[in-house]
Order: sequence, then C-alpha cells, then structure tokens
Amino acid sequence: MQVSIGAVRIRVTGIVQGVGFRPFVWRLAHELGLKGWVRNDAAGVEIHAEGSNTEGLIVRLKAEAPPLARVDRVSAHAAEIEDTDDFTIRDSGGGKISTAIGHDTAPCPACLAELFDPKSRRWRHGFITCTHCGPRYTVTRRLPYDRPQTSLAPFPLCPDCQREYTDPSDRRFHAETTCCPNCGPRLALLDAAGGPLPGDPIRATLALLQAGQIVAIKGLGGFHLACDARNAAAVATLRERKQREEKPFAVMLPDGATCTRYAKVGAGETALLQSPERPVVLFPKQPATDVLLPGIAPGLAEIGLMLPVTPIQFLLFHEAPTMALVMTSANPHGEPLVIDNDEARQRLHDIADAYLLHDRDIVVRCDDSVRRGTGFVRRARGYVPRAIKLPSAGPSVLAVGGWFKNTVCVTRGDEAFVSQHIGDLDNAAAYGFFEESIVHLLHILDVEPEIVAHDLHPDFHSTRFAAAFAAERGIPAIGVQHHHAHIGAVCAEHGVIGPVLGLALDGVGLGTDGSAWGGELLRVEGRAFERLGHLTPLALPGGDVAAREPWRMAAAALHALGRGGEMVARFADEPAARTVATMLERGLNSPQTSSAGRLFDAAAGLLNVKHRASFEGQAAMLLEGLAARHGPVAPMKDGWRIENGVLDLRPLLARMCEADESRHAAALFHATFAAALVAWVAEAARQSGIQTIAAAGGCLLNQILSGALQQGLVQQGLRLLLPRELPPNDGGLSLGQAWVAGVSQNQPEIPGWSTIEHFRARARFFGASTE
Repeated sequence: MQVSIGAVRIRVTGIVQGVGFRPFVWRLAHELGLKGWVRNDAAGVEIHAEGSNTEGLIVRLKAEAPPLARVDRVSAHAAEIEDTDDFTIRDSGGGKISTAIGHDTAPCPACLAELFDPKSRRWRHGFITCTHCGPRYTVTRRLPYDRPQTSLAPFPLCPDCQREYTDPSDRRFHAETTCCPNCGPRLALLDAAGGPLPGDPIRATLALLQAGQIVAIKGLGGFHLACDARNAAAVATLRERKQREEKPFAVMLPDGATCTRYAKVGAGETALLQSPERPVVLFPKQPATDVLLPGIAPGLAEIGLMLPVTPIQFLLFHEAPTMALVMTSANPHGEPLVIDNDEARQRLHDIADAYLLHDRDIVVRCDDSVRRGTGFVRRARGYVPRAIKLPSAGPSVLAVGGWFKNTVCVTRGDEAFVSQHIGDLDNAAAYGFFEESIVHLLHILDVEPEIVAHDLHPDFHSTRFAAAFAAERGIPAIGVQHHHAHIGAVCAEHGVIGPVLGLALDGVGLGTDGSAWGGELLRVEGRAFERLGHLTPLALPGGDVAAREPWRMAAAALHALGRGGEMVARFADEPAARTVATMLERGLNSPQTSSAGRLFDAAAGLLNVKHRASFEGQAAMLLEGLAARHGPVAPMKDGWRIENGVLDLRPLLARMCEADESRHAAALFHATFAAALVAWVAEAARQSGIQTIAAAGGCLLNQILSGALQQGLVQQGLRLLLPRELPPNDGGLSLGQAWVAGVSQNQPEIPGWSTIEHFRARARFFGASTE
C-alpha cells in the first residue's frame, strides 16, 4: 500500500475494539515519531497520522496487532495536514456500525501474576482484567465499545484505576472493563435462603464444596452449578436435583497436567484447553477415570474437561490445587442459562445449597463452548460473536435456525455472525431467549434484515417467528430445506460456490416431500439441490417417541427384515412391545424415515445397549463408546446394497440381530456403515463428475464414523469438507439457511418452477422458496 509522505487517514476494520488496539497504535506512532490521533467509531478504528514514516505504521498495524485483535482490512488515503503537536487518543465517533465486539477470554498471564501477588493492589481481586483479556461480548450492550456501553458503567474508576486508564504506556489504557477492589464489583456468598454467609467468599465456597454441597457460581455468560467431582454422593445429588439422570457433566481442573490423570490428552488438545477461549474439550477417558470421577460420564468413552476461565475460578483452585469440580450449566429443566442474581435464587432454589455471586451484570447469556478435536460440539462463550467470512457479499439475512440446538445468524456484507448456542425451542423460556438473542444481535450489529430464512417445518417456533417478523417488515421469508441448510453451512464456511455432493447424516429434518429425512445424498449448487439418494427408510413406531426409545427402532428393523414375529419375545420387558408390533404390522402411526440417527438407535436397540434414552443421542454415544473400547475391525463385505441411489443397510442390521458380543458388534456396525457411505458417495462422484464432498449433520460428531469417512473418501481421490467453525449438528443450521437465502438472490429462477412446486417435490427441486 503506497501513500504519500505527509498526512494519511487510515481505516482499520475487524475485531479492533476492546482489544487494546488504540494504545497499540499510540505506542507505534510514538515509536515512529508520528503525530495525529486514533479513535474508535462504529466502523472500527480510525487513524490520522502525520510524518515521514506513515508507511511503516500501516505495515505494522496488521503485522503486530494485539493478540485478541483480528485485523480484516487496513486502508489508507492522503489527508489534509492538521498540524497536531502530539499523537493522542480521541473520544469515540459515531456512524453506521460495521465493526464487531471481541469475544470473552480467560485472564492473561500478566493479570494472573497480579492476581496471586500479595504486593499487587489487585491481589485476589475476582474481576481482574486488562486490554488483553477478560469479558467483552457478555458485558457489552452496544457499540462503540466504551465503558458506558458495558455493565461496568455503574462502577466509576477510582483515582488509581483512572490513572492507568489514561496512561497510554499502561496495559490498562482504555481497558473498558478495568477495575480494582476499591472501585469494582463485589463478591458475596449467600446461603440457600439468600442470607449472607460470613468470612472470605472464596474460602467459604471452597469449604462448602469440600463438604459435598452444591454451589451456584456466577461466571462470564451465566451461572454454573458446581460440586466436588470426586464425591459420588454430591454428584448423585446434583443429578437428582437437576433431573439430569445420565447426561455427562463437564469437569473443571486446575491445569493441563492434572487433566492427563483423567483423560488421554494430546499436545494439540492441551493447547486448546489452555487457549484464551477456554472451551470444554472432549477427551478419551483413562482406564481409571470412572473410578476417580464416579457418575460424571456414565458408560461413555469420553469425558469433557475444562480449565478455569474467570479470576474467581482461578482463586478457587489456588486454594485447593488438587480439586476437581463439576461445572455444569445452571439451566434447570432444559431452560436457558441463569444470568441474574435474583433469577438464580428463584430458579435454582431447589438445586443449590449456596450462591457465589457478584454485582456485575451479565448482559448476554452465553454457555460454555464444547470442542472435540478441531471441531465444535457447541459454539458459544469464547468464540461468539466472531464473524465467519462468506464467499461474497450479499443482502442482510436473518436466519432463525431450527428446533433443536438452535442458533440464529445475521449476515452483514460478506460476514456471517452466528449467535451463541440457544438450545432446544421446547419451552416458553427458550422462546424468550431465542427472541432476545435476535434483538441483541441485530442491535449490536446495527443490521436491518432484507430477508428472513427459516426451516421448512411449519410448526417450529422459529418458523412462526420468521413469518411474523417478515410480515411486519414487508420482507421475504425464505424456507430452506433442513439438509440443504446443513450442506450450505459447510459451503459457506469453506467459501465454495460451485456444485458439491452433500452427505447429510442426522436425526431428522422435514423433506420437501413431507417425510422425515436424515440420511441424504444431495447435489448442491447454491440454492438449488437434487436428492440423489437416501438411506432405506425405517418405520418410526409411535412417531417422535421412537427417537427417545431405541428399542422401538430395533423393532422397526426387525419388521423391515421380515422378522416381526420375534419382536414381542425379544422386547418382553417393554410393556408396549405387543402394541408396537401391531402398529408396525398394520402401518399405524409409523411414518417412514431415512434418518441415519435412527439407524444408530436401531443398532443400539438390537444390541441391548440402550432401550430408553435419557438424553438426545445417548444410544449412539454409548454405541460409539463400545466400538472405541473394542478397537477397529474390518467392515462386512456384504453389509449393504446400493440400488437407484438408495443405500440399503438391512444386511448390516440382520448381523446385529445375531450378535452375541456388543463391543465387536458396535465396532462392526461403525466400520460397515462408514464403508457403505464411502462406496455410496464414490459412486455418485463417478456418475456426476463432482469431486468435492461436503458432509454435515449431528452423526458427524461420531469420531469413529467421521474419521473412517474422511480416510475412505481421501483414498477414493475425493475432497471432503467438514464443519470446522461451527458444529455439524443443528447448531450450524442457521448459517446454512442464511447462505442459501443470500445466494438465492443472485441466481435466476428456473422457468416453469413455482415455489409451491418446489415444496411439493419431484425428482429434482429447489430447497429454498419465497413464501
């Protein structure tokens, strides 16, 4: 970038607010002998520089940016000389917002050193932060990112903090969340009735935890429910009170070295654990894990571990460095995460024995992120609201996701902003969180959507919201088929415009023919897609209840194999066995589904792994755990058939019926299913000439399946694209909806195809339509 010597006006965009960018610019300018000013505004950071080395400033802005900054673009043009005497930081400007807020991070090494230094004035201060670390997204109400716009506004700076805040050489220069024990928030420990408990809140909390009590602890994006993870009675009590019978808990440990006692941790995974974002990371268990941490992740091959992320959590572990704590989201009955102090005492009174809280408001609910390897299981705290770059700019789209694991997405230019994990939209509180998230995201990005995108299912709360939102504003509402959106999310993330083969493997999504899809092979190109094939359908005896009772899917498999007569005897312990046999025989309340998720359930039911699931995906997770404990096996050579694009796995299911050892059978199921998928996709690639494969759907969270699939397709000379910036499950659905709806504005209509015809479905159809 060449500019003339003299004065230049520089624009820097990206994540450049709340990350120490202005003091960084100030230091560079003084080092280079430049005069002028720098300020935040709605578009990012604006710089006016005068002197002979402005070119050096421009180069170093991106090359040496602060660790939490993300510089997307630096542009410069000649400006009039203002003849300033120094280089200063000016007050923020206004304008149309086109920048973004940074994400929340754990304390930096410098802050941690102060936290544990008795000579520091911030010794044991539970809210220590600076420009390089601490809360951002969860405390910010609006942009530009300045203290009055955050939940630190009620805490005026004391003289010492004000001095640091106005000293450009200090790392807390314009650190909007900075504070100290004299001027910052206060910790308090309350008993179950809401009365204050005496003594130091940290040490008193630790004593309660060591005594087997359950404490609600206020974090960055909401409350956690904590107990001693090594205390089987405390864990069982938490399960009973939270009504969380078997779903795994995350465990917080003091450091990466301690994690190796409970999990098999690789070098790259240690870096992920210790990253500033501090997600929960899933690891294979050590042989003794279930003995050391009883009841944490029963029957599963993996355990979720995390390291401290807030100063309060660091203080707890500093007092008890060998402790292991359950840290589970304080979201009773599947409702949204608790964030308010009064709300905590009201909603958690039947669960918590005490409350460790403070008086700094949480502005945005944001659950812990969960990662496995390089991918996401849940994307939230630490990663939201990072933008995902799109292949091209388009109209602003609001995409409202689906029913399960809901997220929403807003596009602005060539960026997509996917919200934090919202959860299943199955209760009024979740609806409120969903709508609250939309309002906040639109407000903070200053976006007025031109299009609303939604799932095709008419009964989803998100679909009804989209229709009402669009009608109020007179903008189009575009329905996007569920699996088209899954593949669209992968295309958006990887910047793919041209045709791909899409492999969508999940639990369920409404197809354009009105049936339940879930094991789909698609040809996708922008808004157009073709259903090339699907898994052989199985019946869903009882409809949605079959997804919660894997024995019913096993019964459906027996029926599909012509072995319905075995059903009642095989499931004699199930009171509804005879009724289900009759339903299948007569085709009553037994809709067909091509779901890959239900195929896993059928195998789990046939192997007696799990007859009734206590949480979504449990049967498949247990099946994966059995396969992992057994180890790799060769696939069945005759375990599948492919005819007219339909992948028939009934030979594999027949083998499951005869299995007498569940671990080997589980390993065989995974190996054969993966081999069948590779053969199916490879055949479609040969016929279509398309060599790029995009795969998504909740079943891709299965490491054995996704690993074998990747290895097999690469061996076939094919390029496989997997989700990396978002989960493969429905947490990524909103991005795919936004991408399909956005690109649809740049693709012409095909003559003779109306939007209603698209939904009626024929052999070839479009998955997006304007309602």
